[in-house]
Amino acid sequence: MTEIYPGESLNISYLSPYLKVLGSNYSNGVNFAIGGSKTLPRDVLFALHVQVQEFLFFKDRSLELINQGQETPIDAEGFQNALYTIDIGQNDINALLSNLPYDQVVAKFPPILAEIKYAVQILYDNGSRNFWIHGTGALGCLPQKLSIPRKNYSYLDQNGCLKTYNRAAVAFNAALGSLCDQLNVELKNATVVYTDLFAIKYDLVASHTKYGFDRPLMTCCGYGGPPYNYDLRRSCQSPNATVCTDGSKFVSWDGVHLTEAANAVAAAALLSSAYSRPKLKFYQFCKA
Repeated sequence: MTEIYPGESLNISYLSPYLKVLGSNYSNGVNFAIGGSKTLPRDVLFALHVQVQEFLFFKDRSLELINQGQETPIDAEGFQNALYTIDIGQNDINALLSNLPYDQVVAKFPPILAEIKYAVQILYDNGSRNFWIHGTGALGCLPQKLSIPRKNYSYLDQNGCLKTYNRAAVAFNAALGSLCDQLNVELKNATVVYTDLFAIKYDLVASHTKYGFDRPLMTCCGYGGPPYNYDLRRSCQSPNATVCTDGSKFVSWDGVHLTEAANAVAAAALLSSAYSRPKLKFYQFCKA
């Protein structure tokens, strides 16, 4: 959802999902993201490399239609000037942390990063030049993770978030940021912007009162009540789930995703370029 708000700020319609053929309008862009997708393993349905292949098919088909004299929402120049946003890795890290200690988790990062680099390289080789790559969020502040029973509360930091999860997220983002710096050097005439979503989303919890949030670690939609209102056996979609009366007071919607109010704050921070390297504003990639 955080990725939706930049478009809203520019009065651009929501991106149509690639897999939704009927009723889709691709004139403002295409969303190839799939819920729950990961970078690895490659045989997982809709892994990152599959999404890249779907884009290449979409591009080839669009240009083919142009050559046949038909109109398409985007032409060859549009594909080259488009902004390619990549936000992936959180599901990979979560899966690793559920089974491995911290040191072994970090040791698994290089193949994930290599897969992201490969995706950018393939896009670049096919004409893409503008990339906006997001780091992962504050995984240790997700009610989904906090609700897992633990005997030792020393696992929590001063804001009530899981230290190990956030430590892993910070380590991953540091490596991803370095990769983006490397790509900026290696890819001629390309721009690769790295944005630190961890810092943005952790601030929603650490400075929640500044943004008007009362319950930074409790879901708006969930089951079980305080402190997290999250039950691993009952999701927000379950019949017994409860929904808060004022979502603007909550950071988390369902234990994993942000509320609309929190997304608006996060998107404003993303657009400010304060958390980006290099500090390019989102609108600088938009051409009339």
